[in-house]
Amino acid sequence: MDSTSRIALLIPCFNEAITIEKVIVDFKKELPSALIYVYDNNSSDKTAEIARKAGAIVKSEPLQGKGNVIRSMFRDINADIYIMVDGDDTYPADAIKELLLPLWEERADIVVGDRLSNKTYLYENKRNFHNFGNNLVKKIINRAFHAQLSDIMSGYRVLSRRFVKNYPVLCDGFQLETDMTIFALDRKMPIVEVPIRYKDRPEGSESKLNTFADGSRVLLTIFNLYRHFYPLKYFSIIAGIFFFTGILCGLPVIYEYITYSYVYKVPSAILAATFMLLAIISFVCGLVLDSISKLNRELYERNLKNSI
Repeated sequence: MDSTSRIALLIPCFNEAITIEKVIVDFKKELPSALIYVYDNNSSDKTAEIARKAGAIVKSEPLQGKGNVIRSMFRDINADIYIMVDGDDTYPADAIKELLLPLWEERADIVVGDRLSNKTYLYENKRNFHNFGNNLVKKIINRAFHAQLSDIMSGYRVLSRRFVKNYPVLCDGFQLETDMTIFALDRKMPIVEVPIRYKDRPEGSESKLNTFADGSRVLLTIFNLYRHFYPLKYFSIIAGIFFFTGILCGLPVIYEYITYSYVYKVPSAILAATFMLLAIISFVCGLVLDSISKLNRELYERNLKNSI
């Protein structure tokens, strides 16, 4: 990458009339050569009009949800570097050059503006469950995917062209950042985190994130992605549960047969055999799906090399 690299700033927006102008002006000051795209997601206020007057390229996305907006952005926009930021003026524009550095030095495919390690999100954010949710998601992903990340759900990200053009956006809402992170971890795309100063929304601006509904979707996304990326581990756990349940059901039957040379508890014997059969089926499913998953990874790596 050099100074002629095309930089695209992506701002998905839904009812951000209060803050969008400041976000555009601040980033224009820091990156005057960048093209700024605002995709309006059915706003009922003057977000699109204000963004257009501020100098952004404004388009609309009729399908509701941040994931749907980013999917359209990734498909439509061609650049060498992509900057993804929310339109709520919570992320500092003056930190962007520091976030760009790991990409310039080719040390990362994703650079994340980390709000959590310096505790600015903890002090600024007024929604306690959001803090709890961020930490819960971080711990689950770090343990499940053997990572050491500090901020999984930050919306301030710098992305390489390689990542953007190979990442399939399959979610439609605020699970996006979680899905994006897990995809990068599985595909061995380097992630670098840069601490930033987070500030809460200005007065009159409201968060579109539903703490419990969107939080449950994020957790479900982690669950499903673990199943897709590590099927053998996932189905082995299920097989283990069935196996030990079958043992518990079968022990009285075995004891009875050893003692009396006859099985009186026929229903227990049938139940134990059923659980054992389910354990075998689950484990075999895991083996088959693990082979398919490895094949998909191999095809992905080949396609990635051919596209470079």
